Parts: sequence; C-alpha cells; structure tokens
Amino acid sequence: MEGDRTGGARAGGEGSALPGRCAEVVDAFARHLRSERGRSAHTVRAYLGDIRHLLAHLGEQGIEELPETRLADLRSWLGAQADAGAARSTLARRAAAARTFFTWAEHTGRMPADPSLRLVAPKRTRTLPGVLKQAEADELLDLAAVRADDQDPVHHRDRAILELLYASGIRVGELAALDVDDIDMGQRTVRVMGKGGKERVVPFGLPAGRALEQWLTVRGRLVRPGSGPALFLGRRGHRVDPRQVRAVVHELLSHLPDAPDLGPHGLRHSAATHLLEGGADLRMVQELLGHASLATTQIYTHVSVDRLRQSYQQAHPRA
Repeated sequence: MEGDRTGGARAGGEGSALPGRCAEVVDAFARHLRSERGRSAHTVRAYLGDIRHLLAHLGEQGIEELPETRLADLRSWLGAQADAGAARSTLARRAAAARTFFTWAEHTGRMPADPSLRLVAPKRTRTLPGVLKQAEADELLDLAAVRADDQDPVHHRDRAILELLYASGIRVGELAALDVDDIDMGQRTVRVMGKGGKERVVPFGLPAGRALEQWLTVRGRLVRPGSGPALFLGRRGHRVDPRQVRAVVHELLSHLPDAPDLGPHGLRHSAATHLLEGGADLRMVQELLGHASLATTQIYTHVSVDRLRQSYQQAHPRA
C-alpha cells in the first residue's frame, strides 16, 4: 500500500482527483461549522483552508478516497509542514481542524473510523504578550484626548475607540461590530457579540464614558445614507473595520517613543494585565475578556509575574 501511494505521488496524477471529489464533503463540513458548531466566519475560513490543504496532500500521496486516510498520512502532512518551517501555532490549529473534520466525517457516515484520534501536534509555545505599562497607557489616552480638543469628529472617534478598547478589553472585531444601541451609558456597559456567537456585557469606566458621550455628540457629522446603526464610523460614513482601528492605535503609539508598538490586541492584553496587577479576580477577567477557558486567561498571570520580576531585579539591591 505504501508503495502504491509513493508511486501515485511520483506520478502526480492519480491522487489529484481526491480534492475535487471531496468538494461536496468540504461544503457539508462548512455548513456543519457554521450552523451546528456556531463557529465564527474567521474560524470557518481557517478550518476550510486547512482541510483543503490536507486533501491536496492526501491526493499527492495517491489517496483517492477519503476512507483510505490513515493516522500515518495525517502525521506525514503535519511533518511536511514542520519541515517547511510552519509555526507551532499553525500546526496546532491544523491538527485541530483535522480532528474536527474526521470526527464529523465518522459521525456522518463518511468514514468507517476516525484516523485522527491519536493525532498530536506540537504544543503551542506560550509567548508572553506585549503590554503597555500603566503610565504608557495613561500617556497614550492623554494624547488621544489632546487631539480630540479640535473640531475633527474623527479625533473624537479615535479617543473613544482607544478608551473603550483599554477600558473593556474587547477584541478589535467586537469593537468594529458595535452598534449605537450596544452602549448603555446609564450602566456604563457595552453589549458584545464574541466568538462562537456568545454575547456578554462588559463594563467600562468614567473616562471611557465621557469619551463615548463626546463622540456621540459629533457622530452625526459623519453619518451618511447607509451608515446604519454602526457606533464607530469612518470619514465616508461607513462602519469602521479592524484595519482602520489598528491604524489608529499604531499611529498614536508612534508618538510615544519608549512605548512598544502594539495594535488593538495589545490594549486588550494591557487591560487584562493591569486588572490582575490591581487585584482583580482571575475568573472576573476571564468573563470580561470572553475566554472560554480559564487556561487562556492564566497567561496574564505570567505576564504580571514577569513584570514583577523585572521590577524586582531593577530595584532590589541584592537582586
């Protein structure tokens, strides 16, 4: 069997039919991810890309039918990517996509058995996320407030965006998707639709509330036909997208020479780290950030310890 597969791979033609034959299966898997699993559009795109990549690899190995797939084939797929220099995070995601796909294929009768049960990818390297120091966060928001003193409504918008990102720790995609009605100024909360279609309500403080109020007083100057209920608008009246928000964060941070160059996700990391440094409960931070697992939130405890160690080494005479 191995010889046949190697020959098919060398010939380059026999296995090439498999991806085409599996088009219906991939489409059905996409519907499963969207409708039954409630996965986000971003996750669906990533998983489908991974599965198409896998099917192309299987075709190159001379595997013409999906039920022919074995654990060794899946391991060779991941191994080829590792040899090509793929990041551990990429390999972990692709292994997860393969397990989800083959589990679904077995449950729907498309596979006699799931070959991915013992498929293991390299463990992710838990890198410490970059964060601002509290003084740097204050300086950034003060700069945004100074710029908002002029008559440009976009500067008021930028200040409100930065204040809300740092105050709430929401994701940039969640912020871009906000509507005006998602803000409750009385309770100082924002209603967010997070990953997997899970809704949560996140509080924000007085500075963010004041910035939002000022933005809402000038938002009408950017409204155009078709603006709809979007909370944050661009100059042409369209809903802002994550790319625009990233540009705002990078541009303002560029004026702080000693601060790290972070995007909106860096403000999310900073908010979580500063909450924990201030004594917040880990599970409260988990709820605030919308993490499904507490283990994801725990990385911020490592960030805080790392910063404490750095401060100790700089300040203690016998460090």
